[in-house]
Amino acid sequence: MRGIILSILAGVFISLQGVFNSRVSEELSPWHTTTIVHLIGFVFSAIIYLFIRDGKRKGFQEVPFVYVLGGMLGVVIVIGEMAAIQLLGISMAIAILLIAQLLCAFLVDARGLFGMNKIQITIYQVIGMGMMIAGVTIFKL
Repeated sequence: MRGIILSILAGVFISLQGVFNSRVSEELSPWHTTTIVHLIGFVFSAIIYLFIRDGKRKGFQEVPFVYVLGGMLGVVIVIGEMAAIQLLGISMAIAILLIAQLLCAFLVDARGLFGMNKIQITIYQVIGMGMMIAGVTIFKL
């Protein structure tokens, strides 16, 4: 149940962040906005870390370097989402974003990429994915 609640909260926050970032980038450039967003996120994370102190510092040596570069993906996410919202509107941008995210996750699960457990894909999941794509197509009409 906790995972479901956290997923719902993250989904709501992704949409809100997209709207907020898009509004900021109307006054500033997308690159200024992305820099501010990540700087504020870093400061917020650092403050929380000072209180929680979970994890271990030596863990950095154990993590493959390519995974540490995930922060660069965040830059692409923020820039792409801001531009998509301005071009398509929030509903369509998020709908397409979620389908792309689900398709990618589907591929990672099916292939067991990046050290993730390989999960058997069922026909029901494939049908569900098709229904989502059809739903966004109908939504766009």
